[in-house]
Amino acid sequence: METDSSSKERPRQEINQPSSKPTQVLGNSENRTLAEILIGRARNIRDPEVFHHISLIAFLAWVGLGSDGLSSSCYGPEEAFLALGPHQYLAVFLAMLMALTVFIISASYSQTIDQFPTGGGGYIVASKLLGSNPGLLSGCALVIDYVLTISISIASGADAIFSFLPAQWGPAKFWVCMLVVVVLVGMNLRGVKESVLTLLPIFLAFVVMHVWLITYALIDRASELPMVMHQAISQVHRESGSLGFFALVIIFLRAYSLGGGTYTGIEATSNGLPILREPRAATGKRTMVYMAVSLAFVAAGILFGYLVFDVGPQAGKTLNAVLFDKMSAGWEVFGLNLGTPVVTFTLITEGALLFVAAQTGFVDGPRVLASMAHDRWLPRRFSNLSGRLVTQDGVLAMGLAAAAVLVGTRASVDMLVVLYAINVFITFTLSQLGMTVHWWQARAEEQRWIRKLAVNGIGCTFTALILVVTVTLKFYEGGWVTVLMTGGLVLLCYRVRRHYLAVSKAVQQLEADILPEIYDAAAKHPPERDRQASTAVLLVGGFNGLGLATLTAIPRLFSGQFRNLVFIGVGEVDSALLSGPEEVQALEQSVADDLLEYCRLAADLGFHSELRSAIGPDVVLELRRLALEVASEFPHCVFFAGKLVFTDEVNSFISRFLHNHTALDLQNWLLIHGLSMVILPVRVSSLPGFSPSRPRSAREDPRCCPAPSE
Repeated sequence: METDSSSKERPRQEINQPSSKPTQVLGNSENRTLAEILIGRARNIRDPEVFHHISLIAFLAWVGLGSDGLSSSCYGPEEAFLALGPHQYLAVFLAMLMALTVFIISASYSQTIDQFPTGGGGYIVASKLLGSNPGLLSGCALVIDYVLTISISIASGADAIFSFLPAQWGPAKFWVCMLVVVVLVGMNLRGVKESVLTLLPIFLAFVVMHVWLITYALIDRASELPMVMHQAISQVHRESGSLGFFALVIIFLRAYSLGGGTYTGIEATSNGLPILREPRAATGKRTMVYMAVSLAFVAAGILFGYLVFDVGPQAGKTLNAVLFDKMSAGWEVFGLNLGTPVVTFTLITEGALLFVAAQTGFVDGPRVLASMAHDRWLPRRFSNLSGRLVTQDGVLAMGLAAAAVLVGTRASVDMLVVLYAINVFITFTLSQLGMTVHWWQARAEEQRWIRKLAVNGIGCTFTALILVVTVTLKFYEGGWVTVLMTGGLVLLCYRVRRHYLAVSKAVQQLEADILPEIYDAAAKHPPERDRQASTAVLLVGGFNGLGLATLTAIPRLFSGQFRNLVFIGVGEVDSALLSGPEEVQALEQSVADDLLEYCRLAADLGFHSELRSAIGPDVVLELRRLALEVASEFPHCVFFAGKLVFTDEVNSFISRFLHNHTALDLQNWLLIHGLSMVILPVRVSSLPGFSPSRPRSAREDPRCCPAPSE
C-alpha cells in the first residue's frame, strides 16, 4: 500500500543550510588559463545585471540576426534574374513580388513573436501548435539549414574576396574557409554580444554602401520607370500570345523560387528572442521591421538595377559587380577615377558580410539544438551553458558540422547553393501553418482572428509554393542530399528520445518502490551534530529515485558507520533558464527544497542531516567547491554518488554519449585532493518495457541538474 509522504509525521530537526554563495572559480583568481584568455572569464549567474549585459538591443539584433538576410541579396536576386533568361522584363514584377514576400513573411513572424514572446522559432511554434512530430521535422530542417547557412556564407565570402586576389592563390581558399570557421567558433564561445560588436563595422559598411548605390540608381533612372513598366506589360502580352500564359507563369515562378534564398534569414529574429533585451516581444518586432525594410529595399533595388542598367553575365564577375561597374562608370573627382575604388570597397563589404552572415547560424543554430535537447530529442549536453553563458556544445557542433560540409563540397558555392534554401521553407511552412491553425481554433476568443489568420495563411501559401517549386527543381540536381541529411537527423532524434523516455520510465520506478519502504520504516530520533563523527556526503541531482536508491544503500551497506549525512546538490543553469534573475531564483529555491526533502528522509533513517546547495552553468565546478567546504567542516567524511548502470549492452555506446559522467570526473578530482568517494551502481535498463528488479528513480524536474552520476 502506497503511503502519502505529506501525511507521515517526522521528527523535527534544525537543518543546517548555509546561505548561498556566489559562483567562484577554484584556484588563484590572478592566474588566467588559456581558455580564459581566449574566450574570457566566467560570468556570475547570480548577478542580476548579467542578463542585461548579454542581451541585444534591436539595432544589435539586426546586425547579429539580420546579416543572413541582407547577405542573401548578394546571390538571391542574381539567381532569380539569371533564371529569367531572355525574359528579363519580368524582373519588374519579380522585384515587386520579392519585396512583397519579405513583408508578408515578416508580418506573419511578427504575429508569431506576439504569440510566443519568450521565443517563437519554427521548432517551438510547430511543436506547440501542430504536435511533436511536425515540430521535430521543423527543428531538424532548421538545424541543417543553419549548418548550410554557415557553410554557404563562408564559401561565398571567400569567393568574393579571392576574386580580387591573384589566380595562383586560389588553392588557399579552402583553408581560409576553415580558418574563418575556427575564428567564428572562438568569437561565439566568448558570447553572442561580443561577437556581434566585433562584426558591427562590416555590417554597417555593407548597409551604407548598398543603400547609397541603390538610391543613386533609383534616382538616376527615375525618369525611365514609367517606360520600363509599360514595356514590361507590353512584353507580357506579346509573350503570352507566342509562348502561352502558363508557360510564362512557370518561367516566372521558377525564377521566383530560385531566388528563395533571399528570404532565408527572416525567421532568425523569432527564434532568437531569448537573447533580446526586455521587453523581448517589442525588441523582436522592432528588429523585424529593420530587417524587412532593409532586405526588401536592397534585394528589390538590386533586381531593378539589373534591368534598367541592362546587366548581363560576365566571366569572373558577379552580376552585382557588373551592375556597380556600370553605375559608377564616369565617376571622377578632379580627374581621378572614383568609380573603381567605390565598387571595389562595396564588393569587399559584400564578401565580408557573407562571413558575418554565418553568425546567424552560430546564434540561432545552438539555440534550436538547446530547445530540442530540452525536449530530449538530442543529447542533453546541447542545452548546457559554459561559464560565459553560451551553449558551448551547440556552437562547437555547428562549427564542426559546417566544417564537414565545407570539406565534403570543397567549399564549392555551386554545390552548396543546390543544397541550400530547401529546409528553411519547410520550417517557414510548418510555422505559418501552425499559426494559421491556431487563429482558426481561437476564433471565438480573438476578435481580429480573420485578419491574423489571413496574414499567416498568405505567408503559409507563399512559403509552401516556394518549397514545392524549389524541391521539384533542385531534388535531382542534388537537393536529395539535403532531404537525406534531414531525414537522417530525424531518425537519430527518434532514437535518442526513445532511449531517454525508456530510461526515464525505468528510473521512475525507483521512486515509486523506495518511498513506501522509507515511509513505512519506524522513524528514528536523529543524533546531535558532531563535526568529528563519521560523515557520509551524498551528491544528488534533484529529488529522484536515483538519489533515494543511493540514500537507502548507505545504511544497508555501511550499517552504523556514519552518524552525519550531508546532501550536496547543484542546480544547472541551462539555456532554458537564461531568461532573467527570476528563473535563476526559482531554480535555487527548487534545489534547496529537494535537498530539504532528502534531509527529512535521512532523519527518519536516524542520521543527523544537513544540506549544501548551489547553482551554476558548470555543475562539476560547483560540486568541487562545495565538496572542499564540506570536507573542511567534517574532517572524517566519505563522498557517495549513485551511478546509473544500463543492463542492455546494445545501448552501451549510446548511454555513454547521452549521459554525463559527473561522478567519475568528481571522483578523480577528489582522489587528487586526498578525499575518498564511493560510486554506488544502480541498475536500470533503457530497453522499453523493462521492469526493474529493484527500485529505480524519479521525479524529473527540468529545472534541476541531471543526477551527478548520470
